Amino acid sequence: MTDPIAASSQTTGEGLPDAARPLLEVKGLKKHYPIQKGFLRRVVGHIRAVDGVSFTVHEGETLALVGESGCGKTTVAKTVLRAIDPTEGEILYHRYADPRAGNGATEGSHNGAVETIDVAKLRGAGLKDVRTDLQMIFQDPYASLNPRQRIRDIIGEPLLVNEIAKGKELADRVTELMEAVGLRPEYAIRYPHAFSGGQRQRIGIARALALRPRLVICDEPVSALDMSIQAQILNLLKDLQEQFRLTYLFISHDLGVVQHVSDRVAVMYVGKVVEVAPARSLFRRPRHPYTEALLSASPKPHPRFRGQMKTIAGEVPDATQPLTGCYFRGRCPYAQQICAEEEPPLRPVPESPGQVAACHFADELSLAGV
Repeated sequence: MTDPIAASSQTTGEGLPDAARPLLEVKGLKKHYPIQKGFLRRVVGHIRAVDGVSFTVHEGETLALVGESGCGKTTVAKTVLRAIDPTEGEILYHRYADPRAGNGATEGSHNGAVETIDVAKLRGAGLKDVRTDLQMIFQDPYASLNPRQRIRDIIGEPLLVNEIAKGKELADRVTELMEAVGLRPEYAIRYPHAFSGGQRQRIGIARALALRPRLVICDEPVSALDMSIQAQILNLLKDLQEQFRLTYLFISHDLGVVQHVSDRVAVMYVGKVVEVAPARSLFRRPRHPYTEALLSASPKPHPRFRGQMKTIAGEVPDATQPLTGCYFRGRCPYAQQICAEEEPPLRPVPESPGQVAACHFADELSLAGV
């Protein structure tokens, strides 16, 4: 039987080349929060925030993770970074030979992984070590910065804590990072309150890049910014990806942003991935009704198309209750009896390379894209 996650990672003509190396593989990831009641705090149920998520992020690509608020996107990000512990599943990080470290690999080489690390099982020093390769850019650029620290200390702290640089070398690295994100080095002595929202996000990006990570998780990095500033930050992220050979896991609910920055898109609904596809294929012809609903609900920039925007009818299922069949069936205009009886597996779409969907009728429906 074909592995749907492997199938979604192979593209021809668009998205990623077939030879792209997997950097991160998430398999069967679950995060359930206990519901406690009474004086003795007995567990009476669980909130299934993430319920069996699987996807692959390839070296050098931008994989976007999209869905409505509360679908589990940020929980996935925090679990991958081990900011919170997973309930179940594997988080496999493939650490390849790095040409920047002078270990014999060359740029563009496809030699095997030095090691495969299950981040879900790491503790102590091992977890600290792998976190130098996995970093995060947060949604709120002000809340993520310490208001009592100067910018030079905020950006330089990861280098100092990991004993990578100190003294003049530390100051030089901070200057390089500030220039890389478009900040003037003389601003290093200022505090966060002296900067605009866009400048604060640039500071957060510089801090995330301090340890020269392989994978950067961008958690709604532009949602708190003005539209004009959003474009600047998105262009900066694309430039930095090329300059530092970064891989992005880009979390967003804004499909316009996703269309601009992503190579592939994974769509989440109630803690599960329901579709994965190259960005161009997904926006042209989605294969899951929920993806079609998200596209139709997104704002249209041209006045002629604004009347076409639709809201998604119905209520999101309660993640505290056991769910059967297709989770989206209560809001789906195409639902049939089988949708209530059997949960659709995530399976490849034969005529669309690299696209997988968890819908019983993915091959039959003609859904509207952008």
